[in-house]
Amino acid sequence: MDTPFIPAAAAPVAAAPRPARTGAAEDVAMLRASALLTRDLIAPRPLVYWGDLLASAVIGYGLFAVAVTASSVAVAIVAGILSVLALYRALLFIHEVSHIKHSTLPGFRLGWNLIAGIPLLTPSFMYEGVHNLHHVKTRYGTVADPEYLPLARMKPWSLPVFILISLLAPIGLLIRFAILSPLSWLIPPLRRVVIERYSSLSINPAFRRRLPDAEQRRLFTWLDAATSAWSLAVVAMVATGIIPLRGLLIALGIGSAVALLNQVRTLVAHLWDNEGEQMSVTAQYLDSVNVPPPGLLPALWAPVGLRYHALHHLLPSLPYHALGEAHRRIAAELGETSSYHKTNYGGALELMVRIGRSTMGRR
Repeated sequence: MDTPFIPAAAAPVAAAPRPARTGAAEDVAMLRASALLTRDLIAPRPLVYWGDLLASAVIGYGLFAVAVTASSVAVAIVAGILSVLALYRALLFIHEVSHIKHSTLPGFRLGWNLIAGIPLLTPSFMYEGVHNLHHVKTRYGTVADPEYLPLARMKPWSLPVFILISLLAPIGLLIRFAILSPLSWLIPPLRRVVIERYSSLSINPAFRRRLPDAEQRRLFTWLDAATSAWSLAVVAMVATGIIPLRGLLIALGIGSAVALLNQVRTLVAHLWDNEGEQMSVTAQYLDSVNVPPPGLLPALWAPVGLRYHALHHLLPSLPYHALGEAHRRIAAELGETSSYHKTNYGGALELMVRIGRSTMGRR
């Protein structure tokens, strides 16, 4: 999941040497091996999905309540940090919602929206129909990709802007659903703008979302209305004192921390080294990142299978709980010289330093 990023002056700069673009033969070999080795892992396990989501939400909301009501500052801080991690995990199930066949997990999209999407002002339409474009082989890394910017080829100041702007996400979402949604139903031209520009979790400022078709419109509309009603209710409850101002400020702080954590994860999910050219499947894979065990921290900052982001680009329909086993099988089967092993990194710091160094030559 990516938070909106609109760097007005962060345009790509002169090209630097790129990784070699591999071709069709290697694409076919890697895809065939990956598919054959994971055929028995393709089915999602409902108990895992529901159990993980419910546990994350209960822990996250429970610790949020502790943070709001605690008399001790230290307790409030610790509870707030743990709440961030749990709610972040619950929120990132939006990535699974955008990929799963809903017939294999009946009711999960609705349940996720009621449990996490609507309360956290990020209904599933913000990702569904958008994230999938990132996986279209002819779109990845091009100007038509809503989730790609050549960050490694931008100016050095672009990276801190990219990260820090995410802190404003809770305010932006509150404005989107408490103000723009109601106004857009009264002002039809504004409705089009809201849908095209403010209804997707994308980082490409040139991206414009297509208006939902007849099949999508009903879901889009009721989720938009429900999230708008919830955001207006929160504003009203704060204004009337039902929710203390402290509670709102802590909620905004937790929301900002979740968005910041996700933006850092987004920064290290790819190498961001393409300047708009179409790439082969293998080249797309090599531009993506796995952070496999034995590291433990990636399980916190890249939960719900996102530590295997490169593998996910090879097998986007594989459920998150199967990615660890899939990685072990494929890594054991393919030799050390295979491109499969070239996307494995030790952690976020290593990747941030790599991308940072790449930008330093572009002052």
